[in-house]
Amino acid sequence: MTQQGVRWGADQVLALAPDDASRKAGSKLGVAGPWSEAGSSDEGTVWGLCRGSGSRPYQTVVDIADAAGPAYKCSCPSRKFPCKHALGLLLLWAAGEDAVPPGSAPDWAEQWTAGRRGRAAEKRAAGASGAGSGAADPEAARRRAERRAERITAGATELEQRLADLLRGGLAAAEQAGYGLWEETAARMVDAQAPGLAARVRELGAIPSSGPGWPVRLLEECALLHLLDQGWLRRERLPESLAATVRSRVGLPGSTDGVPVRDRWLVLAQYDTADAKLTTRRIWLHGAGSGRTVLLLSYGAAGRAPEPALPVGLALDAEVAAYPGAGQLRAALGERFAAPEPTRIRPPGVTTALAAARYGEALRDDPWLESVPVTLEEVIPVPDGESWQLADAGSDSALPLTPVALGRPGLWRLVALSGGAPVTVFGECGHRGFTPLTAWPRAGGPMVALC
Repeated sequence: MTQQGVRWGADQVLALAPDDASRKAGSKLGVAGPWSEAGSSDEGTVWGLCRGSGSRPYQTVVDIADAAGPAYKCSCPSRKFPCKHALGLLLLWAAGEDAVPPGSAPDWAEQWTAGRRGRAAEKRAAGASGAGSGAADPEAARRRAERRAERITAGATELEQRLADLLRGGLAAAEQAGYGLWEETAARMVDAQAPGLAARVRELGAIPSSGPGWPVRLLEECALLHLLDQGWLRRERLPESLAATVRSRVGLPGSTDGVPVRDRWLVLAQYDTADAKLTTRRIWLHGAGSGRTVLLLSYGAAGRAPEPALPVGLALDAEVAAYPGAGQLRAALGERFAAPEPTRIRPPGVTTALAAARYGEALRDDPWLESVPVTLEEVIPVPDGESWQLADAGSDSALPLTPVALGRPGLWRLVALSGGAPVTVFGECGHRGFTPLTAWPRAGGPMVALC
């Protein structure tokens, strides 16, 4: 259980915000003025009444003792999780006991907390009893897998023909055809049950309108897509680890492989990306004992935040199981033995030159890899014309920031944190540059989320 005396920092709370608007609105509510009857318990519950525009205040309660990450309940009509009231309450709680003193939870907060913990216990019990009830029919599963593989093979073969037609007619035809051609092709890949191929085809459709140099980028992506097609069509000839990577890239669901690793896992970064249909959450974890960095992926319908939500800078005692595949870092979070707690664990850093080399090495195992997780030590954000880069404090090497990073407000938080002095930055290093996700000023210092 998270003890009432172990409070998070403001940055850890704000890292839970689903978007910048919620972060700003929650910050405004992180003061005592709009709150009444706020309190917290040793069992990990925080509650309070927040004055709103109506006659009745909003009832807000947060369960911070859940090993899966904090859970929220608010009587406001917002569909965001957490809402601005939950963020404001946690910011108030993070400030200390003067604003949110220890006490006994009111009935409305206690009923919600007891109900959700009871349901969680029932779910765990049901899962334990179901684990020994026997597996599904393996023969039926084999036949389903074969039918899906046949559909994907047909889709990959059709996609190869479309790529050949594109190159035969010239890349200029892609600009004239517009996005409709690619959307139709992506729909065909969805019908073939190959969502990974469909996603890459949709990305092709956006390249002709991406600015100068688009033909080169389109040719590069077509080559990678052709390589993936060929990998699937010749998967029986590949080493098993590379074949597993191809299956994953095509979009086949996989299961974790090997023995779960129990460790104290530092939450390095958490951020969401969204399209019209799906929100994807990425959480990077670093194991204090194993030294491994792993990626948790979760999904939610459009407008709904995925779970879990893990505050950056906290560590959780948990098991993690890896997915198969050459160079794959994706893992599944297994049993959690305690709620996330503050820690001084920090991953070791490397130079910018070594970071670029690591990405190059990773491409040998996974040619479709966009980036690798890297911690840069002793770097300084400096302007580079109209762009920015992270320069090594002790050498003349540097990494440019990605266009995505340049458009985020986190860039200015990083510049302010540095103030011209070296900082440590965790992020993703790839062929487009470096995307900073988290930074801290010194060993064991407080972590600042940049996304």
